[in-house]
Amino acid sequence: MSESLSGATTTGTVKGEDEVVDLCRDLIRIDTSNYGDHSGPGERAAAEYVAEKLAEVGLEPKIFESHKGRASTVARIEGEDPSRPALLIHGHTDVVPANAEDWTHHPFSGEIVDDCVWGRGAVDMKDMDAMTLAVVRERLRSGRKPPRDIVLAFLADEEAGGVYGAKHLVNNHPDLFEGVTEAIGEVGGFSFTVNEQLRLYLIETAQKGMHWMRLTVDGTAGHGSMTNNDNAITELTEAVGRLGRHKFPVRVTKTVRSFLDELSDALGTPLDPENMDETLAKLGGIAKIIGATLQNTAAPTMLGAGYKVNVIPGQATAHVDGRFLPGYEDEFLADLDRILGPRVKREDVHADKALETTFDGALVEAMQSALKAEDPIARAVPYCLSGGTDAKSFDDLGIRCFGFAPLRLPPELDFAGMFHGVDERVPVDGLKFGVRVLDRFLDAC
Repeated sequence: MSESLSGATTTGTVKGEDEVVDLCRDLIRIDTSNYGDHSGPGERAAAEYVAEKLAEVGLEPKIFESHKGRASTVARIEGEDPSRPALLIHGHTDVVPANAEDWTHHPFSGEIVDDCVWGRGAVDMKDMDAMTLAVVRERLRSGRKPPRDIVLAFLADEEAGGVYGAKHLVNNHPDLFEGVTEAIGEVGGFSFTVNEQLRLYLIETAQKGMHWMRLTVDGTAGHGSMTNNDNAITELTEAVGRLGRHKFPVRVTKTVRSFLDELSDALGTPLDPENMDETLAKLGGIAKIIGATLQNTAAPTMLGAGYKVNVIPGQATAHVDGRFLPGYEDEFLADLDRILGPRVKREDVHADKALETTFDGALVEAMQSALKAEDPIARAVPYCLSGGTDAKSFDDLGIRCFGFAPLRLPPELDFAGMFHGVDERVPVDGLKFGVRVLDRFLDAC
């Protein structure tokens, strides 16, 4: 029997397609809920699981723990031509919390029901973690080097801004990414079926920036039975109401314009970004994702004030999830201050930039060709992500980032609703499709 570069035998090599489902289920069963305050279980168990799976095929992964339990795993695969710039494949292992009582199947069980793997992280993003592990393990077992070096990063804390994951590594261990010029990560490469002759695959080339904010109003404390014209709760809730109902103006960025042009061509009908309702009605399950990229947004998410029913508090607070389009941060902040008014103090809890790159180059061609080879009616198109990813941190190193976690999805699946939603699940066939596409992509990258 011949030996692979990792020392494993190539006879009877397990294919990535055959183990991706089990890898995904294993990862889902590791509770990595991120509450944003270190009160959760952390990612250490997931980091050790990933490291073990990589070490089994001959890699030498390293675990970096930025805070007790908050761990990331990084490894490097040598390519055929190490002189070429390297590629980064990154994914996060943390997930947002889930209340089991709300779910049809337990969110940390990894059950297979209706040909789908169910559980928190099934689409965000332990599916891509599993696909990456499956592809890498198959290639290393059979001795198939990629054309260039690949850096693998399985990261902590993405769901809280990446401070203890990607940002920690970029700021403290930038050498891990030496020579990396391009990267692929989450929330891209998924399908939108137009008709029986055409399936669009959305490649993320842009993402909105963020301002997670705390709003504070100070007022005059007093007895609840008294008239009080300086009630902090009244002032704050009126401002939050104005903000929550505000319709920010449509701003069509280069990426969104490209997406709408591609979609217009696919549908054979013009799409008007100024008529959002009519445009979004044609987008089915991806309307939630695309709709939020036509304008800046500010969603009130938390309120806090008072400690007793007959006491008017001296202060009231609220939290807002603000997202701005590439190139429109200054406009967004000016709009916020105008809407909120002078009594409301605004401060950032977490802020990060917007990103945008062009939809061209050899890496994009590799994505397109890999998708087309596995799905003859595939067409890759660029789009802007309404949220944010760890790409923001890697951009600080000059790395050009894309969202490419390929999934062929059934048209009826509400994919956008799965992100941070109840009954999150990913099709088994979609996972296997993703493994095949990623394998072809690595051959061509």
